[in-house]
Amino acid sequence: MLILKVLARGPMHGFGIAERIQRLSDEVLRVGEGSLYPALYRLQDRGWIASEWGQSENNRRAKYYTLTRAGRKQLEAENEGWDRLCLAIRQIMQSA
Repeated sequence: MLILKVLARGPMHGFGIAERIQRLSDEVLRVGEGSLYPALYRLQDRGWIASEWGQSENNRRAKYYTLTRAGRKQLEAENEGWDRLCLAIRQIMQSA
């Protein structure tokens, strides 16, 4: 869900995705390469993201990922599921 959300703002390469998640979470969430790239491959296999090679900011070859139309729909579904999960946890925490 976080990868899809980050890519909703526009194309990014893998390192940029991990860096953005870390920065937006105030350094709480760190996505390592061992988790990030397998997740990117799974998202691409499901048709939720697409990729193409390009040049990074430091003039290196990098694979850039973009959100597809199916990915945008999936992000909406994930967001709704997240909202339901947060509500359920909040209810338990307030009543337990």
